[in-house]
Amino acid sequence: MFEQTQIQEFKEAFTLIDQNRDGFIDKEDLKDTYASLGKLNVMDNELEDMLKEATGPINFTMFLTLFGGKLHGTDPEETILNAFKMFDPDAKGYIHKDELQKLLMTQADRFSSEEVKQMFQSSNIDEMGNLDYKSLCYIITHGEEQEE
Repeated sequence: MFEQTQIQEFKEAFTLIDQNRDGFIDKEDLKDTYASLGKLNVMDNELEDMLKEATGPINFTMFLTLFGGKLHGTDPEETILNAFKMFDPDAKGYIHKDELQKLLMTQADRFSSEEVKQMFQSSNIDEMGNLDYKSLCYIITHGEEQEE
């Protein structure tokens, strides 16, 4: 699930949050962590809601499980495909890369030009500049190009 370097980074994060060093993250640990970041007005119910995401006490194993679910929580392929289809009213199966770049760099969580460039490097773009978004959705959800 995680590489050794990732586990070490999570261990460091866990240790920073576990303020009282008892091996578990509790409400007081979260409150102290927020305070160390300058946020002093965190409501108890917010902290309790965070803790309820775990199925039990948050030791390091539970911490990894919670983050594993969050980090690998990519939307299902169909959801991503439906988002692309909104920009393909003629259902051609592709979007011109210039149009997609404009949308990604000007709307919602804006991409940087470097992020767009990286995405295009992983994408199937024809000589006309059309990006095959079905292929891209597969890459996003499966991590590699589909074998045909």
